[in-house]
Amino acid sequence: HVQLVESGGGLVQAGGSLRLSCVASGRTFSTYAIGWFRQAPGKEREFVAALTWIGGVTYWADSVKGRFTISRDNAKNTQYLQMNSLQPGGTAVYYCAALRRVRTYGHYDMKSDVDAWGRGTQVTVSS
Repeated sequence: HVQLVESGGGLVQAGGSLRLSCVASGRTFSTYAIGWFRQAPGKEREFVAALTWIGGVTYWADSVKGRFTISRDNAKNTQYLQMNSLQPGGTAVYYCAALRRVRTYGHYDMKSDVDAWGRGTQVTVSS
């Protein structure tokens, strides 16, 4: 199994930045990629970004492209989601996920495509 722990959430004003971290442990070698998802109150969980362990290929939701970046520290088994120019619509619980595959257009099956979820970290963007 893979275990994931997110951190770095908080309260930020619109236009501000936050960096989220996702530390992976366990059978990380069996994971194809780490994905980031978010779930706003009353809405379905949606894809934000993904980064493959091999090759470092990135995938983005159109809503965050150009504002968010993703990076990793392999020695620490940690991936980072740098979020810039945050808007109130970005208020959500952000989750990292161990992905079995990546979907080019971000339409994930939250059960069959995901090996494990972190517990999430709250991001609140004030206007």
